[in-house]
Amino acid sequence: MSEPVDGQPGDAVPASQKTTWTQFVKSIASFSGDLSSLTAPPFILSPVSLTEFPAYWCERPELFASIADGRTPEDRARRVLKWFISTLKGQYTSRNESMGSEKKPLNPVLGELFYGHWPDKNGRGLTTLVVEQVSHHPPITAYYIANESRGLTLQGHNAQKTSFSGGNIIVKQIGHATLTVALPGGQKEEYLITLPRLRIEGLWYGSPYIELAETSYIQASSGWLSTVRYQGKGYFSGKAHSFKADLTPPIGAGSGALATTFEGQWTATSKDTRTGAVFTDVTGPKEEVTVSTVEGQGEWESRALWNKVAKGIREGDFDTAAREKSRIENEQRQRRRDEAAAGTTWQLKHFVHQDDDPLYQRLGRLFKAQPPTEDVYVYQNNGPAFGSDGA
Repeated sequence: MSEPVDGQPGDAVPASQKTTWTQFVKSIASFSGDLSSLTAPPFILSPVSLTEFPAYWCERPELFASIADGRTPEDRARRVLKWFISTLKGQYTSRNESMGSEKKPLNPVLGELFYGHWPDKNGRGLTTLVVEQVSHHPPITAYYIANESRGLTLQGHNAQKTSFSGGNIIVKQIGHATLTVALPGGQKEEYLITLPRLRIEGLWYGSPYIELAETSYIQASSGWLSTVRYQGKGYFSGKAHSFKADLTPPIGAGSGALATTFEGQWTATSKDTRTGAVFTDVTGPKEEVTVSTVEGQGEWESRALWNKVAKGIREGDFDTAAREKSRIENEQRQRRRDEAAAGTTWQLKHFVHQDDDPLYQRLGRLFKAQPPTEDVYVYQNNGPAFGSDGA
């Protein structure tokens, strides 16, 4: 379900949870500061950790791989935009379809890991994923996706700053992603990808869903820029999950380079407004990431770490889920106390933090990005070894 239906407050809340839900909504409305520190009622928790979310970037791996097939800067910029728009449904509405409404993901512990891959099919190449929770306060997730045979790498990090306004939760996404495309002859093309703002609606009915808001950008080192504007359903007009994207050429490119506009719904289809041709279509099946079994994972890997919590949530055993969740969180608090007493700090496994990202500054300057600079978590190329089939 991607939009709430008309009804009474709390209609979608289980009877046994209505009192807890009412208290939660009231606490949100009266809370000042970042809402991520609030504890959500068990029935609205997702059985999935936030460290799994970067997998949404590549649930259509053939589109990611096809970026390398672009023969011109404009063609590649168009393919990057098409791939990006096609990731949004998975990133922001897939829980509505699988769980009935948007759910609050499990808040990862510092050092939590998630590994996965999409196997080589039809010559698209093996795509691999490495994710690490690089900060707990505030929660920051770093990720690295690579298709080495196609010369494609995506590196990024994401955090959220949440507030309450007009009955909705407003989520400002902090962080960015950078895509590098290896070109013939040893050259490379780079893209800076910024993130949209989120508006979580439907809280009053106990059936939250996400709308994207404002504008995000994809700036290519070639000068091509995609400006993506998001709009939800208004009181009187418009469709939910709508967007309009302008792909514009570099300044001084000449009369032969034309701007192109695409519009539609990022949850369904979109078209080229000039030709009417279909641009994106995400109504078909996606390909979820392949992950080792829980038994084959290390203790810091997400599905092993949260196994009992996830099982309790999926089975409606919220007492067990809450108890196991508290146990994990208390263990982490004790670990931080022990580190403080010993004068040590947690060492990241796969990423190194840098205060400034020169690529963000260089490409962001072309479209006057705000903020003008951001930090970066640099991947150390030390993830698990994946064979050609991902094993």
